[in-house]
Parts: sequence; C-alpha cells; structure tokens
Amino acid sequence: MADETKPTNPTGEPGAEQGEGSISKKAAKKAEAKAKKEALKAQRAAERIAVAGGGSSAEPAEDPSKDSYGRANAIFPPGLSTDVEVVHLRDLGEAHVDKTVIVRAWLQNRRMQGAKMAFVELREEGNWSIQGVVIANVPGGEAKEGDRPAAPVISRPMVKWVGAINPESFVAVEALVKKPLEPVKSCTVKGFELHINKCYVLAPAPAALGMTLAAANRPITNFSDEEPKPAEESEKAAAAAPESKGPEAAIPAASMLTHLDNIVMHKRAPIQQAIADIRVEVKHLFRSYLRDRGFKEFEPPCLIGAASEGGANVFRLPYFGQEAFLAQSPQFYKQFEIAGGRKRVFSIGPVFRAENSNTPRHMTEFTGLDMEMEIQKDYKEVLHMLEGVLLHIFRGIKEHCAAEVALIRSVYPSEELLLPEPGKEVRLTFAEAQKLLREEGPPEFRDVKDDEDMSTPQEKAVGALVREKFKTDFYVIDKFPDAARPFYAKVDPDSKPGGPQVTNAFDFFLRGQEILSGGQRINDPDELEARIRAKGIDPSSAGIKEYVDVFRQAGVPPHGGGGIGLDRIIAWYLALPSVHLAAYYPRTPKRLLP
Repeated sequence: MADETKPTNPTGEPGAEQGEGSISKKAAKKAEAKAKKEALKAQRAAERIAVAGGGSSAEPAEDPSKDSYGRANAIFPPGLSTDVEVVHLRDLGEAHVDKTVIVRAWLQNRRMQGAKMAFVELREEGNWSIQGVVIANVPGGEAKEGDRPAAPVISRPMVKWVGAINPESFVAVEALVKKPLEPVKSCTVKGFELHINKCYVLAPAPAALGMTLAAANRPITNFSDEEPKPAEESEKAAAAAPESKGPEAAIPAASMLTHLDNIVMHKRAPIQQAIADIRVEVKHLFRSYLRDRGFKEFEPPCLIGAASEGGANVFRLPYFGQEAFLAQSPQFYKQFEIAGGRKRVFSIGPVFRAENSNTPRHMTEFTGLDMEMEIQKDYKEVLHMLEGVLLHIFRGIKEHCAAEVALIRSVYPSEELLLPEPGKEVRLTFAEAQKLLREEGPPEFRDVKDDEDMSTPQEKAVGALVREKFKTDFYVIDKFPDAARPFYAKVDPDSKPGGPQVTNAFDFFLRGQEILSGGQRINDPDELEARIRAKGIDPSSAGIKEYVDVFRQAGVPPHGGGGIGLDRIIAWYLALPSVHLAAYYPRTPKRLLP
C-alpha cells in the first residue's frame, strides 16, 4: 500500500518533491512524457477505428486530399481520371515511365516511413507485384529537400490512411510510374515503382485473415482431412498471424485442412496460381498435339445409367425415379466414338471414383486426359502416340512454364525431371521390370511374381532403379498380366500356352508413379463376351450388355487408347508431396467443400 503521508504531484505521482507549490523538473518531464504517450495511444486507436473495414473514414473538411482516397462503392471510383490508362503489372515498361497510370490490385503489404511517407506492395494475378509509395507534400506534411514529391496534393492524413489499409484489400490507385533509385528486391516488378496520388479501397479485407499470404505460400506437410484436435488449434492462429519481418520459419506451415478452410487465401498464394497455370498449359499441349495428328475432340457424359466397366466403386444417385451413376471413366464412350466412324478421338473431363483411398495419390474426382485411335498394324502405334504426347507435354512445361516451375521449386524443392533422349525411350515388359526388381531391388522384393500386379512400393522401387540405370524419370511398362487388366484389354495372341497370360496393355510412369493406363481393346463381340465371363461378370448385366451390343451393330476396327491423370502429371512432374495440391478443389472421401 502507498504511504498516504507522502506528498503527490498534480499528476498523482507519489514521491515528487515540492517546493513553494511547484513540482520538480524531473517529475514534470515524466508527466509530460506520459501525457504524450496516452495522447499517441488515443490517436492510434482513433486511426484504427477510422480504417476499420478497409480504412474508410470521413476526413476533416480542411484535408486538401480528402477526395483522393477512401472507401469507394463504385466499380470505377469517380475520383479516378477517366483519360488515364488502366495497366496490368506484367505490361509495365519503359514507355510508361513518367506517365500516370491506374492499377487495380490487391494490397499485400504496407508500412509507414515516418509520418509523411508510406510504402505499399500491390499484387495482381500470380506473383506480379510492385512497390508503391505515397508522400505527403502539403502544409502539415511538407516533404523535405531531397524527397521525391508525389504529383498532386497529398496530405498526411492520406498517407496515414493508405499506410493502415488492411492487407489483401482490393484497391485502385492512380500513380506516376517512376524508376526506383535501386531495384526493388521484394517485388517481381523490380525496375519500376508507383508514386501514388490517389488510392481507393474497392473491397476491404478483414483486420484479421483466416490465413495470411505468407502462410499460404509455405510448403504443406500435413494433408490429413481430419478436423484438428484442440492442441492443434494453435496452427490456425499461427497461419492467421500478421506476416513477420523475421525468419520465415517463425510462421509454421498450415495444414491442407486449414488451406481449404481458407480457400481464398489458398488460391491467392502465388504457388497455387503457378500450379494452376501449368495445369492450363498441360491441357493446351495435350489438345494441340493430338489435333495436329488428326484427332477429334468429343464430350463424354458424366451421368450414366449403369456402373462403368462393371465396377463397384461408383457413386450412385437418384435420377427421376431411377438410379444413375457418375462415370468412372470415358472408356466405353471413346470406343463408341470409334465404332461410330471416328478414327482418332480425345476428351478432357472429370472422372469419378468412389474409392475410400485416403492417400496422397488418390482423389474421388480428378481430370482425365483420354484418347482412342484406330490401330493399323500394331498396338504399339497407340503406345508411341501416348509416349509422344506426354514427352511433348513435359518438354512444353519446361519451355513455356520455366518461371512457374522455378517459383514452385522455391517452395517444394525437387530435382530436374530426367527425360530420355529421342530414340532412347525406356520400354520394359512387365516381366523385365519384375526381374529387375528381384535382382537389383530392395530385399523385400526378391520374390515378386510375373503374374501379379505391382504394388505402389514396387512401382517406386522400379522407378528408382530405372532412374539409376537408364537416367530417366519417364518410362513405360508393357505386357501387363491378364489378372491386372480389365475385361476389354486384348490378350496378347503370342502368350505362351500354359504360361502367364499377358495383354497388349501398358502403364506409363513418372518418378516411379503411374500416370497412365492404356493398351489395345477387344473389338470382336464374341471374344469380348468370353472375356467378360472369364472376369466373373455377367455379360447381360445392365451397362455391360449395351456395351457389347455396340460391337454387334456394325464392324468396329481394331483400336486402342489410354487415360492420363492430369492431376498426377502435374504433381509428379513437380515432385509435389500430394496430388491434392495439383487440383483446383480436391475431392477426397472426407472433403466435399469448398
């Protein structure tokens, strides 16, 4: 308890010396400092209130810049000049220097430099970012000699307002394009900066984000779909923490669950946009390669009236008093196109698999790149066509997406993909791959059989051996055993009697993981029906009967094709830890949102 007999100064400070009714200089200075501190706190609190919801506030009438900033409700704020060019950051060049432009972008960072200057970082699509600066140049905020003044009148209140805009707000700025004194290291546009004279918030971000951009751009290591335990809730708090100027390790990586629960920030991360851009390029490369070789695109249905291929892992749904299914594959429809008079076809579309597989390799919905073609002499025509399109895709990614790949590898480091030289493609038979595994693989694979399908660990072990032995990450395994192929796969007529029955079917692998299955199909209806029975399926069952009947309606030429998993191509090319990262909106047995 304070000693009640001690004198107090007028501020209530105990122990201050008094003389002739006055306080000591030391106590007076202390009181003055405290008063200033409280006033500053009150000022900052008022500023925070003023910028809540994106920084909008009513400025004093005497503020000469009051019409040059604020929260705008219009798509094109009336304060912006209508005769000024709206530019994208990727298009900025020497021709824009000393010219006024309008930029519409997300404000990703901001900092005050004293009371008269604020720096911001503006970001457009992908990783395009630029530094902006706003400098006070009117009474009450005069720029000192040597400062780089902004063009029109800019007040201190405007500088403070801009410096307090919530990160990830969408803004429109009018600014003079200048060259910085030195390249801006923190932005992708390094040779130019924006001297802002007008700034309007078109869509404010909340004061606290569910996940910051910095956390969204860190590598994900936890891909569990389980809800976090109470002890793990700290992760979400860390992911939402303001971006630190300290080491990046100070902000831990968020889980995939946190990313998908904060889908906007997940998709705003430059790495996710880079993956999406590569995805678009892969589809373009696939389509253009096949079109140049006479293939026609078609659109298979997703809703079908019977389970595809007789499988059990299908999604069932009510359909106007009937039962419908989501297509497991466009396989039947590719063959219908060939039967219908096309010689070469392809499709790009969703594929659904009701498999309760909670692994980094599986999703319940993925995008398939499928093709089918007439065979003129040998089923390996199909193999070579598929090999050609995939090598075209891999080389195209390297040529056209170098910046995106470099960005992704800065977050998920990986070795350069090794591809075979032209004419030196690696094609092993299934028996040769198993022999290689028995003789040179890990001890646990010494007894693998030639008539049993490969497990995922076996595939990865073969991939490591092929990389070491043949210096490639891309290869083909052909002549799969009959037991490992569906009923429409053509059995090799040269299979040795009494020995393992092999098929004219193959898988393609990338970094030891499967990305494609394909081969020759049976085009004779009697042979097809016999194979269906041999697989234990009733050829008169719904969906199967209609499939076989197609081959009885008219003569169908020999044909074959393959199905490629788009998501897997991207994931394994980039050596991502999960195929889920390659999808726009991954679907798993436990994830249907967003």
